[in-house]
Amino acid sequence: MTAIHLENLVKRFGAFTALKTMDLEIRDGEFMALLGPSGCGKSTTMNMIAGMEGPSEGRILFDGRDMNGVAMGRRGVGFVFQNYAIFTHMNVYDNLAYGLRVRGLPDAEIDSRVKKIADFLQLTPLLKQPSAKLSVNILQRLAIGRSAIVEPAIFLLDEPLSNVDAAFRAVMRTELKHLQRQFRQTMVYVTHDQLEAMTMADRIAVMDHGVLQQVGTPLEVYNNPVNLFVAGFIGSPGMNLLRGSLADSDRGLVVDLGELGLTAPLSPEVAAAARAHAGREVVYGFRPERVSLSVTGEGVPMPVTFVERIGARTIAHLGTGAQRVKAVFDNDVTAESGTTVSVAVEPASVRLFDAATGIAIREA
Repeated sequence: MTAIHLENLVKRFGAFTALKTMDLEIRDGEFMALLGPSGCGKSTTMNMIAGMEGPSEGRILFDGRDMNGVAMGRRGVGFVFQNYAIFTHMNVYDNLAYGLRVRGLPDAEIDSRVKKIADFLQLTPLLKQPSAKLSVNILQRLAIGRSAIVEPAIFLLDEPLSNVDAAFRAVMRTELKHLQRQFRQTMVYVTHDQLEAMTMADRIAVMDHGVLQQVGTPLEVYNNPVNLFVAGFIGSPGMNLLRGSLADSDRGLVVDLGELGLTAPLSPEVAAAARAHAGREVVYGFRPERVSLSVTGEGVPMPVTFVERIGARTIAHLGTGAQRVKAVFDNDVTAESGTTVSVAVEPASVRLFDAATGIAIREA
């Protein structure tokens, strides 16, 4: 296993800066996801770790050893691409064995390792199949196996599941995590899919426009986003974000939500952190899973505009104009489009953001 340290890393392509002064520590044996929308710099970062691109500034360290100028083939890195990139003129067995043969391993050891990885990835019945006749799903499984079989200290995966079907993605999320645990590799996984990052990664590095926004465990970035971008990007759906202003009341510090005609209470912890911002515009954030509904009762009356029923999950779309809200439930709800319900939010789940900067308001 190998620890990776990206130190003041910058990458420019002519006048365009793809990555802006990135510092990131990837721990020995960690599964780190680089998560963000297209063009955020995540693949550029991975390419520099692999040695396919050189940094414009800064250093890449493997266990404290500077990798600048070290060729890709000498870095001990395995790479799986989005388009699987396997040898279609070879059968499955020969694709898996290729990297071991290049390294000059004995035939008996090659055969043993091929059979072991084929069994793990459920490729055993296909070992003699020509690769050109395989489905996209199996080709991607083969590509992962071909890189994993040489047991690199660092395993890099660049959106490897984006071209496969949903059912296969669900299976491979589990298999990739098991693979990483079995070989105890340091794994860096590039994705724009927050579900992949949340379910597999030990930690997530959220990126946008070449800037590292937040690093933390899946629960840390979900529960305590550092800014509005992370709040909206993480979660399916993302956090509800309503504009308002902080005001004092007989109930203590509250958020005046303007269009909704509501002053929303805050938990003592959130109010204490927000006290220094009293009178300023804020964004009132809360997760869709923290909303409760009732046809009558306490809360803010809001019209139901649309209801999505997705198996065991129900997503209710509420409100109109700029102040719209989504609520997620693990079972069906009685609310129907065209009706009005009362919306209540757990005060302890509220997160506040400075409206001007987008930065989360937290206790110092």
